[in-house]
Amino acid sequence: MQRAYNFNAGPSALPLEVLNRAQAELVNYKGTGMSVMELSHRSKEYDQVHQQAISDLRTLLRIPDDYQVLFLQGGASLQFSMIPMNFLTPGKTADYILTGSWSQKALEEANKFGETNVIASSKDEKFSYIPEVNGDNHSTNSAYVHITSNNTIYGTQWEKYPTYTDVPLIADMSSDILCRETNVEQFGMIYAGAQKNLGPSGVTVAIIKDSLLKQSNSNLPTMLDYHTHVKSNSLYNTPPTFSIYMLSLVLDWVKEQGGVSAIEARNKEKAALLYHTIDESEGFYKAHAKDGSRSIMNVSYTLPSDELTKKFLAQAKEKGFVGLNGHRSIGGCRASIYNAVPYESVEALASFMKAFKSEN
Repeated sequence: MQRAYNFNAGPSALPLEVLNRAQAELVNYKGTGMSVMELSHRSKEYDQVHQQAISDLRTLLRIPDDYQVLFLQGGASLQFSMIPMNFLTPGKTADYILTGSWSQKALEEANKFGETNVIASSKDEKFSYIPEVNGDNHSTNSAYVHITSNNTIYGTQWEKYPTYTDVPLIADMSSDILCRETNVEQFGMIYAGAQKNLGPSGVTVAIIKDSLLKQSNSNLPTMLDYHTHVKSNSLYNTPPTFSIYMLSLVLDWVKEQGGVSAIEARNKEKAALLYHTIDESEGFYKAHAKDGSRSIMNVSYTLPSDELTKKFLAQAKEKGFVGLNGHRSIGGCRASIYNAVPYESVEALASFMKAFKSEN
């Protein structure tokens, strides 16, 4: 079977090796006579999957011992609410940096729970850049500073994070976690929906520093209190066991590729090829993101007209390219080139783009 050139923004491409392994283990996981989906979440067989996934995340991201690793549900969108519920304590202000739609949604949720402040924004230029922020840029009574590390719609990404010494930095890394080396110690919390770089949809990873957990509100609904999940090792209720199993297979795959540094090098090669194709097109293709803010995960670009864009997308579909439609809010096209997207797929797209430009 011919595999599609999968450039979906999410749920997105999974490594073929991971899919093949999951297929082989689907109906009889390690001699249990059951699928992972059928195992009790209290069984020793599932517990091994659960613990290994946590261990591999700690190893790959070099997560220090004073951080908790949680497997949650509800996607990053639920975290937009849980974060202010837990950490926007009375008398404090939550600071947000707006770089796109998802950071805007996170702010809107925080507004429901307390005082917020936008300390920087790139909305003035259609979120085409990452604003400059330093470690002094926060409210005097800041509970935390929230950023979205990568912006799937607009194709922008933080190249260098602000360093805060007295305020926790919280990052939504749903679309670029594990895409490059990251110093976890810069953050009070990192969270990510799995469906881009970690696995299929259904599980959300949260990495939270112990000192931040100590500052949280009390008397919260049980399932919305991070302490509930810390105390139960993310097993308070039935977790999304199959999604966590798939996440564990993806982490195995990352290790086999040489770890995060090797993945980062490959991602930069893929992004460089696409941006070079765009920049050398004499204006036929134009990247939405400005230099210095360009994402290595999502390449958003436009063509000279809506008519040409429709033609491009129609011909791309005929040739097996999937997911190249730009988000409805900015139009154009978008290639999501997450960790599992092979370099060969990006090569094929670049060749198609060059041929289309020559013909049109």
